[in-house]
Amino acid sequence: MKKIIVPFLFICIASQVKAQPGSLSEQYIRNLKQVTDVMVNDVASPVAASRYYAYITLATYELQSLYAPQTYPSMKGKLNGFPGFQLASELLTDTDSELAVLLGIFKAAEKLLPSGYMFKRSADSLMQAYRSDKKADRPKTAVLVDSVVKQLMVYVRQDRFNKLNNMPRYVLLEGDGYWKPTPPVFMAPIEPHWNKVRTFFLDSAQQFRVKPPAPYDKRPTSSFYKQLYEVYAYGQKATKEEQEIANFWDCNPFAVQQIGHIEFGLKKISPGGHWVGIAGIACRNAGLPLHETVRVHTLLSLALADAFIACWDEKYRSNRVRPETAIRKLIDPRWKPLLQTPPFPEYVSGHSVASNAAAEVLTALLGDAVSYTDDTEVEFGLPVRKYTSFNQAAAEASVSRLYGGIHYRDAIDQGVWQGREVGRLMIRKLGVFFQSAKATRP
Repeated sequence: MKKIIVPFLFICIASQVKAQPGSLSEQYIRNLKQVTDVMVNDVASPVAASRYYAYITLATYELQSLYAPQTYPSMKGKLNGFPGFQLASELLTDTDSELAVLLGIFKAAEKLLPSGYMFKRSADSLMQAYRSDKKADRPKTAVLVDSVVKQLMVYVRQDRFNKLNNMPRYVLLEGDGYWKPTPPVFMAPIEPHWNKVRTFFLDSAQQFRVKPPAPYDKRPTSSFYKQLYEVYAYGQKATKEEQEIANFWDCNPFAVQQIGHIEFGLKKISPGGHWVGIAGIACRNAGLPLHETVRVHTLLSLALADAFIACWDEKYRSNRVRPETAIRKLIDPRWKPLLQTPPFPEYVSGHSVASNAAAEVLTALLGDAVSYTDDTEVEFGLPVRKYTSFNQAAAEASVSRLYGGIHYRDAIDQGVWQGREVGRLMIRKLGVFFQSAKATRP
């Protein structure tokens, strides 16, 4: 029997927190990074990670809304089924809004994530180290945050996620054109019922249905075979730059390394986690204050969550075979993609959907010509990459799946369309929250 070994990830706890201009935004970004680290340790799937980010950042946004409702209005009534949070007015007295926001990350993550217990020490460290110029009551602030998180969890439990395990077990479809588990571990498909999870702003998971994929066809003249051969050809001719792009955007939490009969889990960030990292870089570069940084991360995270719900709805509708399976059957039985194939159907490309939804939202918030150096993958052994806009990064993330042997061309193109539509809808429906995030240099 093969054994999968997943090394434990040590989470570093910040020892100092200073409430000085500029530092609070940085602390928010660092706190979210701790959440990302725990998700990597938990091997959170792309869809699960997007759900966690959405609820955690929503909690922090609503906390700051309690203190400044005119500047940061509540999302009550704007998100599907979201009732807002109710607090007695006296609970806001003598409490610290910035501490509440920073603490909200850890308190919400503690309740949401499988390894949420890790955040108790982080919350305790934050409470002990936090310095405020206000005459604020730190224990009272913690009580306030606990009250908000308790109400958040009521909203969370209504999203139908807890019903997924009771749904019918996924059964592989017969036929060469349908998805089959792939090497090296032949994992079962991830979250086949994710389209049942409540959306945040989409009317339904089916709101932006893509065109049907090219049907499976063995004939060399068919659209399917031509696309299949394009993937195969990139496996032979991909340039060094194209291989670097593929590896940079791999973001496969389920990747493993096989040594003999033992398989080691490779720690990798999720696609959503990568874009949350990009948002942190952009907010830091723009010098945004804490409250603007919260707004950017919340809107991004909500967009990512709905983008993945829409994408997963199509994945298990079309249930299309991965290139790795089809190429081995029709072209070369020994062919291997540059990247490991993720454990779910091919159509549409999740990277394309999520990245283009993210680019729409971040561009609306921060502008089109935003240059930045993306160092999100450095800790995973990959060099930095530079971009002149979020759209450029999204386009690169999308095509990376072709270079890596993971997706066909139409899955990428339709994924781009779906992601753009999800992002644009969010901007239309939640326009009040998309005022320009103005830079405030410390």
